[in-house]
Amino acid sequence: MCESSNLENAHMEERAERAAKIIGQPEKYKICEGCDSILILEAATCPNCHSYRFNTNVSEVVTHAQFLASRVQTSVAQEDMY
Repeated sequence: MCESSNLENAHMEERAERAAKIIGQPEKYKICEGCDSILILEAATCPNCHSYRFNTNVSEVVTHAQFLASRVQTSVAQEDMY
């Protein structure tokens, strides 16, 4: 197996672990309506796009976490900026 495939597998495993954590306690998270990132409920603004509009619907948080866990990251995250 090539190194890039191993990295992608590790990335997908990490996303699945984060999604499982969110799905386990969806009431502690919200979805940014600017960039679709999932954030902790206490966040005042999104660190990725600086939006302040959020979706706190628990069932939508679960559905969105499942969706994000099923695909590779396509958005630019804060750590990619610096």
